[in-house]
Parts: sequence; structure tokens; C-alpha cells
Amino acid sequence: MDECELVVFISTLACSISKCYSTDEISLLAAIFCQLGDTLATIATKRDLNDNPSNTNDICVSDKQ
Repeated sequence: MDECELVVFISTLACSISKCYSTDEISLLAAIFCQLGDTLATIATKRDLNDNPSNTNDICVSDKQ
């Protein structure tokens, strides 16, 4: 599945879900999936930092003049 097919699939899924649930339920599902996405992004970032720790010590730069 390419990027455009994925976007169409997700939009179709959202429309299908919206026909089966109330507005309140859709709002709750949106919040749940948003949190799920953010949590997965955090996990992926942490894994990437663990796999590539070379730049993690360069985050803080002291300004000594």
C-alpha cells in the first residue's frame, strides 16, 4: 500500500466509523487514537535515540565567553 492508498484507507475507515457511532463516541475514539499515535511516536523516538546515541549529549550547549 503506497502513501496515497493509506490516506484513502484511513479516510474511508473514519467515514465508516462515523456512521456507526454517536458524536460523543466519535470524539472519545478520536482522543484515544490521538493519544495512541502520540505514545507510539514517543516510543519510536526513544528507540531511535537508544539505537543512535551519538548526538544525545550535544543537546545542551553552554555559552561560555
